[in-house]
Amino acid sequence: MNELIIELTEISPREFFGLENANIDLLKKYFPKLKIVARGNKIKAYGDEDVLEEFDRRITMLLEQYMKYNKIDENVIERVLLSRSKEDYETPEFNNKEVIVHGVSGKPVKAQTANQRKLVELMRKNDMVFAVGPAGTGKTYTGVALAVKALKDKEVKRIILTRPAVEAGENLGFLPGDLKEKLDPYMQPLYDALRDMIPAEKLASHIETGVIQIAPLAFMRGRTLDNAFVILDEAQNTTHAQMKMFLTRMGKNAKFMITGDPGQIDLPRRVISGLKEALLVLKDVKGVGIIYLDDKDVIRHRLVKEVIAAYKKIENVD
Repeated sequence: MNELIIELTEISPREFFGLENANIDLLKKYFPKLKIVARGNKIKAYGDEDVLEEFDRRITMLLEQYMKYNKIDENVIERVLLSRSKEDYETPEFNNKEVIVHGVSGKPVKAQTANQRKLVELMRKNDMVFAVGPAGTGKTYTGVALAVKALKDKEVKRIILTRPAVEAGENLGFLPGDLKEKLDPYMQPLYDALRDMIPAEKLASHIETGVIQIAPLAFMRGRTLDNAFVILDEAQNTTHAQMKMFLTRMGKNAKFMITGDPGQIDLPRRVISGLKEALLVLKDVKGVGIIYLDDKDVIRHRLVKEVIAAYKKIENVD
């Protein structure tokens, strides 16, 4: 009797096997001539060579489906097992070209406004893009989605997310814990976006192995960031020196996205924002894209738009 061993290395066996191994039981139904055993992170199948070859091919299709969409259920399994080609089981919902990436449980993440769609297009055409606008316009979230897509499509080998550790009216030094524990809450929006798009076990593995790195901007000094999708968030709080340092870290096969809100600068008075300066200095440089989002792009609670508009009146922020 021949044996086939399939090891699940990049996905959660628990989710792939299904609740109480329901997905494995369905595989057994479609391959009654095989003995199929699922334990730990391995699927073992025993039987005739020709049946094992077909089983291997179908499992590979299922794994590709799960890797792409972070979702697999009875309907997906049956479509894949009964299909003759990929086109037979790729549904219009899954094949929607507006979807940037499929998040946890298959949730589609897509650009929701005209400017967000322009941001996605700019990122396709340029290696460096500045996305500027008020809070809630989806700058960071869209950027993280594009980074996850690039990693999934093997266009880059790692994702690097960074922020300048500027205290927004609070003192980080008084927070308990070591440096990482002090800074983790500050980086929370980046973790939140990633948790929406990558299953928890896989995300933890990526962070542990350095495939995904989240660090303060100061940690970028001296590095060459190649084969990476890099996002500098809250860039309005960079100084001239910090922004120049960051932009010159760009290595081969790298994508840089810089996001920020010039209306929320937490730098000391008379210190020029590195973001504002960079937008002027680089506006005519080929290969650099710039997109300005506004309150029409806000996708949080409807009151956020009203808040932004009200403050704009008294702050005279364009």
